[in-house]
Amino acid sequence: LACSSSPASRRSWICFVAMFNHVVRIFEQLSSGEDCHAQKTRKDPFKSSFVRICDQAWSNSLRSQPTRLKQGTLDSCVRRSGLGGGLQEGISALSDDSIYSGLKQLGQATPIPSTPEEAVLERVRNPQTDVRYSVRFTAPEFSSLCPMTGQPDFAHLVIDYVPKEWLVESKSLKLYLTSFRNHGAFHEDCTVSIGRRLVDLLEPEWLRIGGYWYPRGGIPIDVFFQTSSMPTDLWIPDQGVPTYRGRG
Repeated sequence: LACSSSPASRRSWICFVAMFNHVVRIFEQLSSGEDCHAQKTRKDPFKSSFVRICDQAWSNSLRSQPTRLKQGTLDSCVRRSGLGGGLQEGISALSDDSIYSGLKQLGQATPIPSTPEEAVLERVRNPQTDVRYSVRFTAPEFSSLCPMTGQPDFAHLVIDYVPKEWLVESKSLKLYLTSFRNHGAFHEDCTVSIGRRLVDLLEPEWLRIGGYWYPRGGIPIDVFFQTSSMPTDLWIPDQGVPTYRGRG
């Protein structure tokens, strides 16, 4: 599977191995005379391993293709092979395209908003609400203007959040952040305003934003905002942005 040259090839191998596994199980049942119900309820370590292999291969395939899956691609193989459970449920959640139906900017020619107030942040339903996980956005080239001089300010922003019902749509977030390039505000105002607007939109379990600003007037200013104490039972990596030192 790992050596397949394309996502389509990997999916074809998954289907082939799934069908082969199913045929092997039928011949085992016929040759042993084992009761059909017992065959279904018997623990099968090979099948458990097979599920893990398919799950990993499918995850790798997802990461390598630009478009989302169509529901029927693997469902038929899953049904025919006797698999199911977590693998099929995970694919169903990934393939529920209806959660994207209300988006107005993704896939469309959308002009950059002239101000952050005019920017439209969009959200979609979280398809994985049964698990807790963290999401990170990094904007290494964020820019705004000094409200007094009109000169540009630059920052490296890192946004982490733990979603509940909603996810922020990334194109709308990109346009929102870009709208600050002609907006005059201090570093603190920009950073905290972005964090608060995302909180209002998403109502997340937890959110933080780190604004790591490049020096202006010889002094770098870093701004940090979070809604509450960081969850200790989730994997939330350090933001990894060191204190600015220049050439010191």
